[in-house]
Amino acid sequence: MKTLFIIAQEGYQDHEYGVPKKILEDAGTEVITASKDVGPCKGKLGGTTEAEVAIADVNVSDYDAIIFVGGPGAVTYQKDVQAHLTAQEAINREKVLGAICIAPTILAFAGVLDGKKATVWNEDGKQSTVLEENGATFVDEQVVVDGKIITANGPEAAEAFGKKIVELLQ
Repeated sequence: MKTLFIIAQEGYQDHEYGVPKKILEDAGTEVITASKDVGPCKGKLGGTTEAEVAIADVNVSDYDAIIFVGGPGAVTYQKDVQAHLTAQEAINREKVLGAICIAPTILAFAGVLDGKKATVWNEDGKQSTVLEENGATFVDEQVVVDGKIITANGPEAAEAFGKKIVELLQ
């Protein structure tokens, strides 16, 4: 199994990246990290990691799951055509597609949540509106699964999110 985590170059949420990544690796899944560019990425909480592949170079067929990580930097992908194409191709190829925190808005803007149930970080009350305006049904729960799409609402849900990704990959 091989999973791609897409994170912001600057400002990914450390727990939403690190916790599910470890859970997947412990379950025997190879995890590859992608960002806008190859190279160093800095977390919101000060963590660092390396993006091994640029999102523009991602071949979705190489992966069993595509996961978008939240954090303040994730908003850069909300209107990013390459991020949208990656999410759309994941759906078209029947891959597991996940997003946590604010990242479900990326999936909403990509059009892949239309007719689906999903959750999102909604502390400001605005993110659920983004989902609903793009055809999703907002569910106020930590983790929501609809088919092969899994969404989670923030760092507190990171462990449950990781475990649910493992379940969907089995």
